[in-house]
Amino acid sequence: MKSVTVSIDVPQTPEQVYDFLDVMAHHERFTNHYLTNWRYSGPDRGIASCATVTAALGGTTTDVTVEVVKCDPPRRIVERNVSAAGRRLAHGTYIIEPLPTGGSHVSFTYAWARAPLAERLLAPVVRAAVRRANRTVMRRLATELARHTSGAGS
Repeated sequence: MKSVTVSIDVPQTPEQVYDFLDVMAHHERFTNHYLTNWRYSGPDRGIASCATVTAALGGTTTDVTVEVVKCDPPRRIVERNVSAAGRRLAHGTYIIEPLPTGGSHVSFTYAWARAPLAERLLAPVVRAAVRRANRTVMRRLATELARHTSGAGS
């Protein structure tokens, strides 16, 4: 399946954005509209930080294990997502780039390495649902970054 990429520009520096995204527990704050029941394991941040969540998307629910597998501060974080009893394997990649006028361009790409047959057959519908959910994620991320960097959400 083709990957899905969403992005947003925020006023925070790449270092501020990376510092926020590097903490797995912070992700709950901007994804809890469709990822719930967060259970954490591993370190709080960096490679091997991990959460198992319940994803509700497109009328279905499934547990997903999200683990950070690569970091390139302050530019990139790669997560491995395993769900559907191992039938779904995907990677979520955050890329943080400085903007010429200050702030950062933050993109998130969800790329399937393996997907259940039903999802492959309904790929356009699945991709649209993921894109819609992740556009909301980006807007909520911007809000949470503003709270975090103002000291209200630390």
